[in-house]
Amino acid sequence: MTLRDGTTSMPPERRGFFDVRVPMFRPLWRRIAATAVTAGWAALELTAGNPGFALLFAAAAAVLFYQFFLDWRPPEG
Repeated sequence: MTLRDGTTSMPPERRGFFDVRVPMFRPLWRRIAATAVTAGWAALELTAGNPGFALLFAAAAAVLFYQFFLDWRPPEG
């Protein structure tokens, strides 16, 4: 998201709840780990017979995959 002043990252007080563009996720291995753990948890819930929670975690993994790998712009700062 590009702001009026040309920056691509919002200040912390204006970030949305699902905005994961924070300095903690700058290293690639952390983005891979967060996505893999979330997708793995979805698989665990599915094998345990909880399709609702499996769908919830699969959706979260899909959002992380999109934001981390398809639309990733490193945070400023």
